[in-house]
Amino acid sequence: MTTVKSSLSDEARRTTGAILQETLIDLIDLHLSAKQAHWNLTGRSFRSVHLQLDEVVALAREYADTVAERAVAIGVNPDGRARTVAEQTKLHQLETGWLPDDKVIAAITDMLGEMGKRFRERIEKLDDTDLVTQDILIAAAQDLDKQHWMFAVQR
Repeated sequence: MTTVKSSLSDEARRTTGAILQETLIDLIDLHLSAKQAHWNLTGRSFRSVHLQLDEVVALAREYADTVAERAVAIGVNPDGRARTVAEQTKLHQLETGWLPDDKVIAAITDMLGEMGKRFRERIEKLDDTDLVTQDILIAAAQDLDKQHWMFAVQR
């Protein structure tokens, strides 16, 4: 069996790995939530919100892959299984059924805001463990902030 060795200390690897796992859960759930909203969206702003949700989905998928690959690169196994995401997610969940555009805008704005706060906390913790991972989370936070702004101005 091959294992990936890391230049990080064991403690830094454990801390960074835990941060990457929490981030992966957030990103996978954001992707799933945005897709759920995308499929069930109704209202006057349907087209523009529908397309904007696709941007959020693409962003979340891209960063989830980057985060998972970073975990592997430092010798940590990422866990993006549905059961793991369902058990560990911290994101507020959407209602079921048809979703009016104003409720989707509010819900996605709130989700992105929640994630922004958690990303900043994680970024601070990475000061002492892994600056490479910190850079990845900073880039993701910048893109999430942009989406947060673009949804928030529609409220």
